[in-house]
Amino acid sequence: MREKIEAFIRQNEYIKLKDLLVKMNVADIAELIEELPDGELVKVFRLLPKTIAADVFSYLPTDVEQTVITSLTEKEAVQIIDDLAADDATDLCDEMPASVVKKLLAQVEPETRRDINHLLKYPDDSAGSIMTVEFVDFKRHLTVGQAIERIKKIGLDKETINVCYVLDESRKLIGTVAIRLLLLRDEHELIGDIMHENVITVNTMTDQEEVAAVFKKYDFTTLPVVDNEGRLVGIVTIDDIVDILEQEATEDIEKMAAIMPTEEPYMKTSVFEQWKKRMPWLLILMVSATFTQAVINHYQDAIIVAGYAVLTSFIPMLMDTGGNSGSQASVSVIRSLTLGEIQFKNIFQVVWKETQVAFWCGMTLAACNFVKLMVVDGATMMVSMTVCLTLIVTVFVAKIIGAILPMIAKKCGMDPAVMASPLITTVVDVLSLMIFFNIANILLGIG
Repeated sequence: MREKIEAFIRQNEYIKLKDLLVKMNVADIAELIEELPDGELVKVFRLLPKTIAADVFSYLPTDVEQTVITSLTEKEAVQIIDDLAADDATDLCDEMPASVVKKLLAQVEPETRRDINHLLKYPDDSAGSIMTVEFVDFKRHLTVGQAIERIKKIGLDKETINVCYVLDESRKLIGTVAIRLLLLRDEHELIGDIMHENVITVNTMTDQEEVAAVFKKYDFTTLPVVDNEGRLVGIVTIDDIVDILEQEATEDIEKMAAIMPTEEPYMKTSVFEQWKKRMPWLLILMVSATFTQAVINHYQDAIIVAGYAVLTSFIPMLMDTGGNSGSQASVSVIRSLTLGEIQFKNIFQVVWKETQVAFWCGMTLAACNFVKLMVVDGATMMVSMTVCLTLIVTVFVAKIIGAILPMIAKKCGMDPAVMASPLITTVVDVLSLMIFFNIANILLGIG
């Protein structure tokens, strides 16, 4: 399809190109044109009819949106912003230079300008910053027939009409009505008699992760957002939640890999930006790894003097096994914390579970390794016992640490993802060496 579009552009067959585009889904159009060079991208975007241009625009990545909006005339740019949903227009304005935003907002419709300014005042990552103010509301004294007429009159410009909201005279939310219920009820019934009164809401300052959790728990497609007085100020829709879940998952993965989160796609992030995001944690982990070196230096002379230099060959295996064991536990706990399956109050249950898992994992690894050491490596009985006992203790310690640290981080208000693989691996490396050399001292007398 992209080749066909590029062929139409090269041959200046813009009428055929326009006919092709209008038959496509807006998301597919956005996906195709975002890969075009900037000059061709804007040229193709200008071909789109006004009826679908704003919808296509809302599916474009932020950097492509900025390229398009700054390449259009002021009149075209204002038209796009006016046609965008309020939350999408707000996201665009939040990313653009203030001078450009000020110039464009001065020319958009007063209602659009008011909605954008209203949404811009909320903190990033809050429910208020991701909500839209375009929803359908009723008063309870309306009949079903009157409510349907109101939807016909104003519904086209709203984000969704699947769920409508019932407000009292002070705009406090008192109920909801699904569109399918309106279609099935007698037109003379009152909204107040058929509305659903037990409404789940979130506050404008609620964190977006908590909002996503509410969507997951109740299988919502929309969620009303209220202020501190219970007045309805907006709604969050499922399309925004999908974006949030992707954003939060990406952020957690980056933190678990010891990378400072970035909002830009990998291919659009410069080498310098990648360097800035990765170096801080690499420096921290490198410095912390010097403790491992210190432990090895402390014991290596004693090992050589005692005639057990072979022990040093087992260090990489023990450290890797400990690190992997800790990572398994931390990832499992972090995921459960993120999904709300466990809380800090469950810490003793988590420790008990990981203790049992560590016992079986440690015993299995030790048994397999004992056979390898005795049969393949030809190690002595005491060396084999030293290594295998170290494995059991290391796995136990690693899994307990991997489970506890993320829960403590969560309790302290930190992101538990920070306590994932790299940091836990570094801690476990030091502890596994200390365990190894102390057990060797007890069984082999190397101290």
